[in-house]
Amino acid sequence: IAILPDGSLRILNASKSDEGKYVCQGENVFGSAETIASVSVKEPTRIELTPKRTELTVGESIVLNCKAIHDASLDVTFYWTLKGQPIDFEKEGGHFESIRAQASSADLMIRNILLMHAGRYGCRVQTTADSVSDEAELLVRGPPGPPGIVIVEDITESTATLSWSPASDNHSPISSYNLQARSPFSLGWQTVKTIPEIITGDMESAMAVDLNPWVEYEFRVVATNPIGTGDPSTPSRMIRTNEAVPKTVPTNVSGRSGRRHELVIAWEPVSEEFQNGEGFGYIVAFRPNGTRGWKEKMVTSSEASKFIYRDESVPPLTPFEVKVGVYNNKGDGPFSQIVVICSAEGEPSAAPTDVKATSVSVSEILVAWKHIKESLGRPQGFEVGYRKDMEQEDAAETVKTRGNESSVILTGLEGNTLYHFRVRAYNGAGYGPPSSEVSATTKKSPPSQAPSNLRWEQQGSQLSLGWEPVRPLANESEVMGYKVFYRQEGHSNSQVIETQKPQAVVPLPDAGVYIIEVRAYSEGGDGTASSQIRVPSYSGGKITSAQSTLHTLSPSSSSVTLLLALMIPSTSW
Repeated sequence: IAILPDGSLRILNASKSDEGKYVCQGENVFGSAETIASVSVKEPTRIELTPKRTELTVGESIVLNCKAIHDASLDVTFYWTLKGQPIDFEKEGGHFESIRAQASSADLMIRNILLMHAGRYGCRVQTTADSVSDEAELLVRGPPGPPGIVIVEDITESTATLSWSPASDNHSPISSYNLQARSPFSLGWQTVKTIPEIITGDMESAMAVDLNPWVEYEFRVVATNPIGTGDPSTPSRMIRTNEAVPKTVPTNVSGRSGRRHELVIAWEPVSEEFQNGEGFGYIVAFRPNGTRGWKEKMVTSSEASKFIYRDESVPPLTPFEVKVGVYNNKGDGPFSQIVVICSAEGEPSAAPTDVKATSVSVSEILVAWKHIKESLGRPQGFEVGYRKDMEQEDAAETVKTRGNESSVILTGLEGNTLYHFRVRAYNGAGYGPPSSEVSATTKKSPPSQAPSNLRWEQQGSQLSLGWEPVRPLANESEVMGYKVFYRQEGHSNSQVIETQKPQAVVPLPDAGVYIIEVRAYSEGGDGTASSQIRVPSYSGGKITSAQSTLHTLSPSSSSVTLLLALMIPSTSW
């Protein structure tokens, strides 16, 4: 115990015996004064944080337990830190949870641990008398980090030597590296072959092989350890491999249709990825079957897929041996395999004969023809050109058929209109000569007037129906007869009765309400429908559409039943 110069009292290594009231008294010539202080001595707080040091793998979970041994009269508060910073439980994405199961202990739950959660965790216990803390260390193993910058050191036509700085192993030794490349022709990043074939974790360089000449590449490196594969490195700068003589030949070399005296040679172009350099083109070589010398023609476009050789002395369907090679500024590449193709047979030479045009309806005309079979210039189909009477030939519309069809129905034409027609054959080489012109007129439109003043008389299950005759206008087709459409209410399909006269007998075999309408018909089609009538079917007496009072259904009936026939607007059938 010591009194300090300023009058303070200092007690070192306090114990329970030092508890009590302390009085400080002061005096001078004018008098005295005093103050009293109460001192309580508590047991010191001790803390234990477990486990002290733990190694975990990414994705695992752990609980840190912090236990406080303290004076029973004091309340304690727990605080958690990571790397010296307070843990914000609200912002840690659910990885951290503080659990207070007992008054004197607290747990820190860490779920689905990440690499960023490695470090020193602190637990601090605070009372009104003192504050103590302890620390534990968590070491987290995970997949490697990304390797450092990738440098391309040496480039040839098919190889590139790469180097990189090691990736962080994240407490699990790196077992291997993987080289990946990307070009304008690849679907994203692809693993490339290397020398050595397996790049071990202690290596920092390797050679990418089997690259395509004259192609731009980017490279990146990915590290792997027993935990997993890490993120890739930043891509290298883009480089282009050196040029080389092309090695890829065109595929699907074949013949195509052409005009007479032409040999048409086609192929699948070589992709830019395999052209191996600038100045890429094709060498087309051909010779008549059985001859020795080759004729060669250069095609300078890298996108070309066809070459046409014309020689008036070459008969149709003459067989040729053909091959197609490649070249670029570095030299000539290989040729494709030899195939045999024939010179063109040419376009059709004969015009269709016996062309006829027949009106079918107000909007349709049937065009038919015959064609002489040819040994050369065989048609693949026919083209029908048609125009209105007052239109110029260059305004004609066309319809094509395929194969050996010898007729076509043209639709969507205007009614009561004169049309002119020509027919010509065609194939892959072009069109043959047109036929002589024929003409036909579409039929007049059907009558626009609807049957009117419908009258009917019902006798049992039969209905006698009559109406005023339809008189067509001058530009409409003559009436050929009438169609009576009838159906039961609630049914969609109608039955039809045709008659030449403005009257008909309609059977109503089943009980229920029937819906009936009438149309005139002509060579131009069906005319406008009349208003619909609704007629109930029954087995009693006689009913007419003009009756105002009706007989009872049977002599013994004590009531009168009123049957109504309603006139309603026409609707779609």
